[in-house]
Amino acid sequence: MRRSRLDALICEQEHLETLTREEIETVQLEKLNRLLLREKKRVGFYRNLPDHLNRLSDLASLPFTTEEDLSHNASSLLLTSQGDISRILSDATSGTTGLPKRVFYTDRDLENTVRLYMAGLGELIFPGNTVMICFPFSGPNGLGELIADAITRLGARPLKLGTACSYGELLSVLEAEQPEAYVGMPAPLLGLLRVCGRKSLRRALVSGDACPEIVTHSCEELLGAKLFPHYGSREMGMAGAITCPAHSGMHLRENHIIVEIISPEGKPLPLGETGELVITTIGMEALPLIRYRTGDFTRILPSPCPCGSETLRLDRVWRESPPLSMPRLDELIFSVPDVVDYRAEKKGELILLTILTTKNADAKLVASAVEALFPNLQVSVSAKTVSLHDTALYRGKRVLLPL
Repeated sequence: MRRSRLDALICEQEHLETLTREEIETVQLEKLNRLLLREKKRVGFYRNLPDHLNRLSDLASLPFTTEEDLSHNASSLLLTSQGDISRILSDATSGTTGLPKRVFYTDRDLENTVRLYMAGLGELIFPGNTVMICFPFSGPNGLGELIADAITRLGARPLKLGTACSYGELLSVLEAEQPEAYVGMPAPLLGLLRVCGRKSLRRALVSGDACPEIVTHSCEELLGAKLFPHYGSREMGMAGAITCPAHSGMHLRENHIIVEIISPEGKPLPLGETGELVITTIGMEALPLIRYRTGDFTRILPSPCPCGSETLRLDRVWRESPPLSMPRLDELIFSVPDVVDYRAEKKGELILLTILTTKNADAKLVASAVEALFPNLQVSVSAKTVSLHDTALYRGKRVLLPL
């Protein structure tokens, strides 16, 4: 089996002939020390950290950076001049909970992101392909635009659809354009497949939101192929880990990111154990972060990847959440095969679920099945048969909305 395309990218970027675990960790320590020296000279947020570490393991002795730190100290965390900034992303209006954060990117940061997209997309997209992009398009250097750039560089044709298309519009695209691949969030993919069928689609890359196992398995059954999950966040440059053809975890771009998994007490955990993901972004030019607590939970897979790559791999990533949360609702509700999509709202002990069902479903029966899943809660279900005029009920990340 061919190695992950990420190996070739790292070798090219770091001027290496081969990529072994020892070479990866050597690159990481060198870049970490260069970052620490930059921080010391900058006299910014990390000014009190040492300017050199002798071992990579010494990173665990440094303090954590939190979401609150990022929210309140963007200017002191910035390591370049404002004139070098090409893109600023803020989650103040994205639906993300918590304090708003601003993350800055230079042209080089954005180029590194596109190159990683090319490595990940290149596992499932080939020259001459047509590709549906169902991510937001927000202007120059936005997420959708960067993905389209990567697809174009791979010799394929991007269809810039965004997140607002109706199922009828998506069906028309499938029939007229015959795309081979889908790139977007997982739940909308499941809705598309349940309403429109797979048509010409043969492969899909999913990212941008939690992907519960029921959504993964349902999409793969309808698509007839394994999904290619990717993981990324604003803080790591919108791209962090990609899936290779072995479909055995997500390979990390370790020349740009050092990862740790920590316990609730903040202690580093060994390979294979589940905990919170902590990142140090040694490849970010504008706003590198040291030991940033992501709030995401996962584990580093302990066994080697069948593809032969020695880069570390993340298992499925999720957000720690209360018993009643979107991932848990997804597992329950999408297990009903006739559910196309749903929207969840909550006030006190009342949960209002708006559900779209397939045309062959009895909406009342679906509502009864969903109500039976929540015997201890006051659940109000409004179910209707989906029409081709309907759209996905969320345009971004799926969250439990206030009623």
